[in-house]
Amino acid sequence: MAVRKAKWQNDYIDKTYDRINLTVPKGNKELIKEAAAQSGESVNGFINRLIDAGLKRLELMEKISG
Repeated sequence: MAVRKAKWQNDYIDKTYDRINLTVPKGNKELIKEAAAQSGESVNGFINRLIDAGLKRLELMEKISG
């Protein structure tokens, strides 16, 4: 039963999400984990929130600059 659930989850993730292998300088992983915990988020949620904010800022910058 657990194997079927894991397969279903992996299939769902493959269909729904893109994966990115992120490499950070030594020591930053712990800083990211601490910052995520302080924000009450998972590391994945924390990184996604920052990426979303950066993308929105870039969109705004493009609108301002023409």
